[in-house]
Amino acid sequence: MDAQTAPDLHTTTAPPLSSTRPRSTLPRDAVSTTESVSNDVSFVVGKERRVIHAHRCVLACRCKVFHTMFSHQLQAAQSLHELQVPFVLADIQPDVFLAVIEFIYTNTVTLNSAIALEVLTSAVEYGLDDLRKAAVTYGQTDLKQRCLTFIEHHTREIIKTQSFRELSDLGVVCILQSDRLNIDEVPLIQAVRGWANVSSAVLDVSVSVVAQDVVRELRLCLLSPDELTTLERENAKDELIPEIQIAQTWKFHALKKIGDYQPHLFRRRKGTLARDHHSYLDSSAK
Repeated sequence: MDAQTAPDLHTTTAPPLSSTRPRSTLPRDAVSTTESVSNDVSFVVGKERRVIHAHRCVLACRCKVFHTMFSHQLQAAQSLHELQVPFVLADIQPDVFLAVIEFIYTNTVTLNSAIALEVLTSAVEYGLDDLRKAAVTYGQTDLKQRCLTFIEHHTREIIKTQSFRELSDLGVVCILQSDRLNIDEVPLIQAVRGWANVSSAVLDVSVSVVAQDVVRELRLCLLSPDELTTLERENAKDELIPEIQIAQTWKFHALKKIGDYQPHLFRRRKGTLARDHHSYLDSSAK
């Protein structure tokens, strides 16, 4: 595909084999919408009837479906002209087909949310298992990010739902790691306590055990000394938060200095209410 016809995809590259090697320009160099001496097969793709040229040997070697397609054409053709007739692929978008071609040439693929599902469908149809895996991985990541964005915008409402209380510990950890939660830390801690008590009852284990990974993501340093004192009293009832974690927070208040361990725990979230001691966070970050 040349510079004129390459899809303008501001996306992530999702290679199934390696994410460190530089992006190959082979598909751009080898596949185009204009005929050349090297291209020997053409496809008329989608409702737009976009013509895409490629190389039989590459497609046939890498994909059994294309190998079968070309073999049937060769057997049926009665003249050289018939071998040059383009294949019509009316039921696939050009950008989706180009993603399939990109994978066949380079074993990597560039995906975005507009084409990922159709690329997955095409991967199954063309028997490209690694492409299928890449599309599934992208889809899971994309769905996770969409869900997190929704939670970030509606945090106060989400934490009150039964669905929040039924989340796995990994799900809650993922939410708590976000800087963009639109909620203050005090009600967030209360929501985590509610979640932990429900999970403790369901799993028949102590609150401290069920929440051990989750509470590490609570940003206790955002609490004022008075709020921390209140938290200590509440914590004595269920031991949700390890004493050492609370002690480290008191140390922060005493020294007025951010520790080196997990600096993200000292960052304010989008919904964090201002406290006087937050000036220490700003000065320490400079």
